[in-house]
Amino acid sequence: MEEGWFQTARTPELAGIILAVLSLALAAYFVRRGKKLTLRSLPAVDAIGDALGRSTELGTPVLYSTGWGGDMGRPTTMASMAILADVARRAAEHNCRLLFPSHDPLIVSVAQETVSQAATTAGRPDWYRADDITFVSQSQFGYAAAVDGLLVRERPGAVFLLGTFEGEALILAETAHQTGAVTIAGTDSTIQLSFFLVACDYTLIGEELFAASGIVARDPAVASAVWSQDWLKYIVLAALILGATLVAALGINPSQWFAR
Repeated sequence: MEEGWFQTARTPELAGIILAVLSLALAAYFVRRGKKLTLRSLPAVDAIGDALGRSTELGTPVLYSTGWGGDMGRPTTMASMAILADVARRAAEHNCRLLFPSHDPLIVSVAQETVSQAATTAGRPDWYRADDITFVSQSQFGYAAAVDGLLVRERPGAVFLLGTFEGEALILAETAHQTGAVTIAGTDSTIQLSFFLVACDYTLIGEELFAASGIVARDPAVASAVWSQDWLKYIVLAALILGATLVAALGINPSQWFAR
């Protein structure tokens, strides 16, 4: 085919873009009409209440970390802050102490405001303790050592490792496991996910971290985006199954339909 204004070989990409736009538009339409979108459940999100309940029963604090590799400009950190607000609100309702060590002064400031607002929302503004949300070190393994020290001394009943993690991921996860804490982790780092999967009780894999932030925040905009992405995944899966069936059973290669 000669070069023209429309390239047949790019038809699948065009179809994908159109499907994505239509899916998001449909989700936004449902939200405006007041329809409640049903999102798939995530075991890690469902376990938050049980983890906090365990800490409350044991009389131990909860430890929350966003990792060493992120800053407030990263989507993972912003998603983690939404989850922190929910964790802090529940912790305040249970009068369970919350520890938040960080490597970034800006993250500390945002976390302090987030936890303070969550305490007020829970009707327990006196529960909030600014000294429990602290800056420890900008050194990667200095930060890991400081958090490990907190884990060993305080022995929290629940540990949340949600954000951007690098080489400190396995160190923190292993120490939390050895102290007997229920550990809920999540990151978009494919390298560190393997460590979380083997060392933590629950793990949010990749984009599940962003989906979890929308679920706990009950944000209609985020919920509509998650809903549309789930349906796009179903469509892609159906297309893959159809393509594999055509190739295996009939010897038809769909990719040839769009070849130049």
